[in-house]
Amino acid sequence: QVHLVESGGDLVQPGGSLRLSCAASESILSAYFMGWYRQAPGSQRELVAALTSGGPTTYTDSVKGRFTVSRDNAKNTVHLQMNSLKPEDTAVYYCCVKWATRGIYWGQGTQVTVSS
Repeated sequence: QVHLVESGGDLVQPGGSLRLSCAASESILSAYFMGWYRQAPGSQRELVAALTSGGPTTYTDSVKGRFTVSRDNAKNTVHLQMNSLKPEDTAVYYCCVKWATRGIYWGQGTQVTVSS
């Protein structure tokens, strides 16, 4: 069983920044997919940013140029740097890591609220 623990969610004013972290209990070196999703009230969960093994980093259009996803293999952690935050970025953010052998795992979610 792999555990993913997210942190970094907070209340921030529009235009502010936050850095989300997702710490895995197992090595992420062999993970083929590491992504951040978000779900706002009344909306479906959407993929925000993803790192894929051997593939490009992808972002949903609404966050391009503002969000950056990265990985720290030494700390088994995936980060999401969020800049120029907007009220419409308000949501619960979830990390998801996929291994070919271990399976697919989700974190518990961290709340991001962008409001003045």
